[in-house]
Amino acid sequence: MQGTTIMHNQQQPGTTSMAANTNVSRIFRLTSLAAAASIAVILTGCGLSPGMHMEKPAQLVETSNDQGDPATTTNIPITPIDAALVKKMRMAQPAVTGDPNASLYGKPAPYKLGVGDVLQITVWDHPELVAALGQPANQTRTSDAAPGFVVDADGNLQFPYVNKSLHVAGKTETQVQRELYAELSKVFVKPQVTVRVASFRASQVYIDGDVRTPGAQQINDIPMTLTEAIGRAGGFATTADQSRVTLIRDGVTYHINMAGMTSKGRSPSDIMLKPGDALRVDSRDENGVYVMGEVTKPATVIPMRNGKLTLSDAISQAGSFNPETSNPRELYVIRNGATDQPEVYKLDAISPVAMLLANNFELQPHDVVYVDNNGLVRFSRVLNLLLPAINAGLTAAVLTK
Repeated sequence: MQGTTIMHNQQQPGTTSMAANTNVSRIFRLTSLAAAASIAVILTGCGLSPGMHMEKPAQLVETSNDQGDPATTTNIPITPIDAALVKKMRMAQPAVTGDPNASLYGKPAPYKLGVGDVLQITVWDHPELVAALGQPANQTRTSDAAPGFVVDADGNLQFPYVNKSLHVAGKTETQVQRELYAELSKVFVKPQVTVRVASFRASQVYIDGDVRTPGAQQINDIPMTLTEAIGRAGGFATTADQSRVTLIRDGVTYHINMAGMTSKGRSPSDIMLKPGDALRVDSRDENGVYVMGEVTKPATVIPMRNGKLTLSDAISQAGSFNPETSNPRELYVIRNGATDQPEVYKLDAISPVAMLLANNFELQPHDVVYVDNNGLVRFSRVLNLLLPAINAGLTAAVLTK
């Protein structure tokens, strides 16, 4: 019995050793399979890496239409950004043969009275006419008109000792003063008459958009130029696009580039507004450019105050290239061109001199600027994607031993 017991104790270590060897062999096989799978995926060229990556040549895949036609694949060429392209784009810009806003220019003219205006009329040395103010002086609201004689709906004015109604709409203060003098001379000897507008209420313009205080502005004896109107509205807001100002007059829309006028030596004050004009200042936020990829701060960047935005401006506002993950050789601009196919431009920005080209390459609203990542980053991302699967396989193998 003792020998049997000894024999049994001698065989047990061998049995344990064989089981351990079997588990180790199984773990080794699983590890080998996981490693082989990871190497196979890595050697495929990082096709499974998370995130975006610009493939060359770029392609646009069109889905089938409503008629059931089969889908087609169209190659999209990538145009390199160089000095020849920048020059070509500049020459392709439409030549301006004439000023489209020439009809808006004018010279200041004296204010002409209109319906609703309130006049203050004084006849000196005649105290009996001092009380002839036309309406009470009590004003309960700031919008109430000043005391005086109101031009009625027919454009006429009523005044004591004047037997007929004076039609004053469309006339200046000086003209009304002369007519009153002629009428009062029939009653008084050489009357001294003074006429001034106490409240301007006849006409106005409306200002909307990116100004500090949008709303209606009354036209008064100060000429309502474009700059005067914006000044009364509190000036441009911080996000205003000074190159995109829209004026609507009599159903016709005019597009005004105030920054462009200034750069060409033309003052925006030469544009005279008329009663009923509607003015709108666009926001730069509506014409942003999307910068994404391997930049420090991916974001939607907005144009400058003059409405322009170059490729270098966009990269600068996005914090420049990410020094650890970006590939400056792969800088792309994707644009929705005039045709159905997008336009793709590429800049090799590895050299600082190349940024001079970027400084001359003007972006358009809603362009997409994309900076690709480098090969090491793609390899690292693939490895990070596979490591959890490998660790899970090893853990499962150890638990099954």
